[in-house]
Amino acid sequence: MLRIPLEDNLNDVINKAQRGLRLDDGELARRAGISRMVLRALKSGTFDEAAVRAVAPVLRLGTEQLVALGRQAWYPEQVIPPRGFAMFNTVYGDMTVNSYLVWDPRTRLAAAFDTGATCESMLGAIDAEKLTVRHLFLTHTHEDHVADTARLVAATGADIYSSEREPLLGGKTFRENQTFHLDDVAIKTLLTWGHSSGQTTYFVTGLAWPLAICGDSMFASSMGGGLVSYEDQYRNNVEKIFTLPRDTVIAPGHGPLTTLAQEKKHNPFFAR
Repeated sequence: MLRIPLEDNLNDVINKAQRGLRLDDGELARRAGISRMVLRALKSGTFDEAAVRAVAPVLRLGTEQLVALGRQAWYPEQVIPPRGFAMFNTVYGDMTVNSYLVWDPRTRLAAAFDTGATCESMLGAIDAEKLTVRHLFLTHTHEDHVADTARLVAATGADIYSSEREPLLGGKTFRENQTFHLDDVAIKTLLTWGHSSGQTTYFVTGLAWPLAICGDSMFASSMGGGLVSYEDQYRNNVEKIFTLPRDTVIAPGHGPLTTLAQEKKHNPFFAR
């Protein structure tokens, strides 16, 4: 399996938490008891364990988890994908973005989740697996996640769905806690907004393990930036994702797959 790099490194997490808590460099350095020069070096990517331990509690981050991230000492143990699930990782500008297929192995009825930069590999899988794609579910409507929507819809005839809080022109919308079915596979919508106004996590059951396709709500060892509201993104993650079964596989919009059990132990935003 392709080893996809973590979406966020140490300085990404520090910067994301600092912006979310609205702390300027002077205030963060003062509260952490370090100099602004040391803080600037840390935020530019220089690993300084003492400085990491000083800023972590101020930023409400797990200290040991943040140190492990800085040491590059942790990567999520990867799960073996079950029948009925496929992941695609495509290049968009200077980053990569994930999209997914889920289907009922018996009837071959399928749903796509986002398109990434291109849906070419996804269309190849649809053809190889002889799938009928009924729905294209969007986690949110940022361009990197919807860039190839028109092509996927033209090729499959799928209906486009996004949150009623973030409609896409020409698409259908849903309410929170609405459930869709692909025969034995159920897909429930959870509004996990904060990164965007309609950011949605899709909780999928009926496969070999429960699955949360969460877009930019969270990532392995990090969370989505609160472009709309950091506080609400954090709260929604805690209340709606971290209350799912511990064996839930987290399928994020960027970075590798992970599991809820691993994130409860290793994610500096949520582990204490």
